[in-house]
Amino acid sequence: MKKEVENEMEDELRSEYNFAQMEGGVRGKYVERYRKKNNLVLLDPDVAQAFPNDEAVNEALRLLIKVAQRQQSNNIL
Repeated sequence: MKKEVENEMEDELRSEYNFAQMEGGVRGKYVERYRKKNNLVLLDPDVAQAFPNDEAVNEALRLLIKVAQRQQSNNIL
């Protein structure tokens, strides 16, 4: 049974995928950000359109955190 699982893992990628011929990718593009322990997230296109940059995303999330905290404190009283 263990052998079947190993075979499934090997068959996960299709044989026609040849990563050596792929263009446009840059190896290690975000390695410095990763080393700095920054979190990288992928926004869906509709969400990304609403925010021009990372500062706008952070500002909106901080506001959401404040609203959630206020809501939580109001529910306790």
